[in-house]
Amino acid sequence: MTYPAHTVEKIGGTSMSRIPELTDTLFVGDRSGEDLYHRVFVVSAFSGITNLLLEHKKTGEPGVYAMFANDDNDHSWLGALTRVAEAMTEAHEAVLSHDEDRVKADAFVRDRISGARSVLLDLRRLCSYGHFRLASHMLIVRELLSGLGEAHSAYVTMLHLQRHGVNACFVDLSGWRDETECTLSERIAHGLDNVDLTREMPIVTGYAQCSEGLMQEYDRGYSEVTFSALAAHSGAREAIIHKEFHLSSADPKLVGEDAVRKIGHTNYDVADQLSNLGMEAIHPNAAKTLRQAGIPLRVTNAFDPGDPGTLIDDTPGGKPGVEIVTGLNVVALELFEPDMVGVKGYDSTTLEALTRHKVRIVSKTSNANTITHYVEAPLKTVRRVIRELESAYPSAQLSARNLAVVSAIGRDLSGLKAFSRGLAALEEAGIDVIAAHQTPRNVDIQFIVARDQADHAVGVLHSTLVGHKQPQTAREAA
Repeated sequence: MTYPAHTVEKIGGTSMSRIPELTDTLFVGDRSGEDLYHRVFVVSAFSGITNLLLEHKKTGEPGVYAMFANDDNDHSWLGALTRVAEAMTEAHEAVLSHDEDRVKADAFVRDRISGARSVLLDLRRLCSYGHFRLASHMLIVRELLSGLGEAHSAYVTMLHLQRHGVNACFVDLSGWRDETECTLSERIAHGLDNVDLTREMPIVTGYAQCSEGLMQEYDRGYSEVTFSALAAHSGAREAIIHKEFHLSSADPKLVGEDAVRKIGHTNYDVADQLSNLGMEAIHPNAAKTLRQAGIPLRVTNAFDPGDPGTLIDDTPGGKPGVEIVTGLNVVALELFEPDMVGVKGYDSTTLEALTRHKVRIVSKTSNANTITHYVEAPLKTVRRVIRELESAYPSAQLSARNLAVVSAIGRDLSGLKAFSRGLAALEEAGIDVIAAHQTPRNVDIQFIVARDQADHAVGVLHSTLVGHKQPQTAREAA
């Protein structure tokens, strides 16, 4: 199917809680008539809902999923599911001002929550028989619960926009009560069937149920994968992510509001480096989909509608320059083995162990007898990897250390002497650089420092390597 020219746009969970403001800036603003349309919106769950459904993303506090997985017949997950219903109701009552809309939203929550409760109770009863194992169904449970949050926020957004004169329609990709088996592309195609983009505004769930199993591959990064797949499938002229802030040269909280600069224009190489350091402009797999489809990505501030934001495409760097400085807490896993020289296998065995324990590698260095992986994982998980490697290499010395990677990133860093300038600035500031390296591709430089010096290092490197120059804007790049 061929779709008319349009954009596919994503709104994150924190912004979703401010839908009335978004109506004045993003959904409607000064638009009218056909100008309201030719836009598809992919939405996340309201802020905090997915944490209650699964587990808290930062603290690990258990939600419905975690309680259900560890249930010892106390059924604590039932109370957690009730808390989800209460949080959903509180969220939509803050958005919807009309009583009729609130009644519809209440009914929607009751239907989805009671349906999920029945499914989970039935699954518990089924698995009380010896032939069925709960563990084999937990990934499906995680998928089911994830879809509840996005379906609720998309439905509420549709109600709100319809009340404000927008012909919005609810596109539910969560597979609720749908017995068909389909791929992600097929799920999207079915969802857009009979939607006229010239006079309708689809509000699409960020979670999509499909045979590929988004949670298994991407876990909580699934909404951006759905967003990019939808853009590629429909041939969008541009994919847009709306955040609550501009994509800037550093965290304003670390270097000051007056010091940071909006990036304006960069490329997918830089976006990949940002993803690697946890400062995601977009999930790396989602960026890959857009890049292969030839669709540019724009990152905007949803509450600054007059600003074009930052354009990300495949344009190579023009004038060399550092565009952003950011950091990430890591654990340095070091394997030292004097007998490693000339012997193969140490590296592959370490990688296999890290993969088994689902430890993400941020960076890596090695020499004749030492391999160091800088990983993003809890220290207790890294210690389990160490125990496994000690069994494989009893004569090796293994250690783990909490550190931070602080990186200067840009489309082209050649000729800047940013490596030596950065080292000199950090030394002058009294920051001990434990390790540092720059790859021949010249898109990033990484400095390894103590965790308690990471924020200071970001500020020093930003002042030294970015300064107060205004990078090229998206408008100038167009």
